[in-house]
Amino acid sequence: MGSATMTPTSPLTVINGGSMSGERSESDVSSAGFDSAWCATDLGDYRPCRYTYEYYPYESLPPLDSTEFTGAFRWLGRTGEPVPEQVTALNRLAVNLAAKGLTLPQDFVTFQADSKMRYSLDEVSVTGCWTDISEPLPSPVEPGASLVRFLRDQQDCVIWYLYLRPSGEAFVVHSYLDYEYEYEARRDGEESETDLDDPEEQRAAILWCAPSFEEFAHRFWIENRLWRALNGTDLSGLEPQAHDYLGHYPPPGVPA
Repeated sequence: MGSATMTPTSPLTVINGGSMSGERSESDVSSAGFDSAWCATDLGDYRPCRYTYEYYPYESLPPLDSTEFTGAFRWLGRTGEPVPEQVTALNRLAVNLAAKGLTLPQDFVTFQADSKMRYSLDEVSVTGCWTDISEPLPSPVEPGASLVRFLRDQQDCVIWYLYLRPSGEAFVVHSYLDYEYEYEARRDGEESETDLDDPEEQRAAILWCAPSFEEFAHRFWIENRLWRALNGTDLSGLEPQAHDYLGHYPPPGVPA
């Protein structure tokens, strides 16, 4: 897929597409009060995309079976050995978070420490997304909460973060803002793209997109593989679950 066509500050269009094949549970809704949207590219003619990315309403997405997400990533079909230097880095991150009263989710640790899993999202991404884990960054809207960046688009059109709360709650959000850069710019007295002290502006810049890291990873993984299959016009190599995911959307030419 080609490079991104938007700058990080460009608005993304919300697409109202897809039919619901199941009900959302209350646990799918962020208790931090963020608006929700899935930021992704197209699924061929099943789910169009005018730019590199669109915001798709979370409620329009195919429901996922939450019983699959046990922290073992069995759906990925491969596991490796712990990477010592990565384990050390994650332990250091966990200690820094613990000092703030926050906990790093175990599913995130399992994935990022594993030699075969840790770059799975990079490898499957059709828009050049890559893993880039940050140190804890203060939430600009909630005292005591932190953001941990873990994945970014190659041109920073969208950046994904763990959102960690003192209650122990952890979920995935995304933003067009690189909060590490924004905090560094403020610290150094440089011009920033946003007002970090404006909670209304910051809450609008952060969107909830998954109740756990594993669910985010699964949806990202399956959608990017579907994109490759659809653009290669060959779906035969995909597992039944991927076909079911695509089947949530009306066939091309059929109104939603």
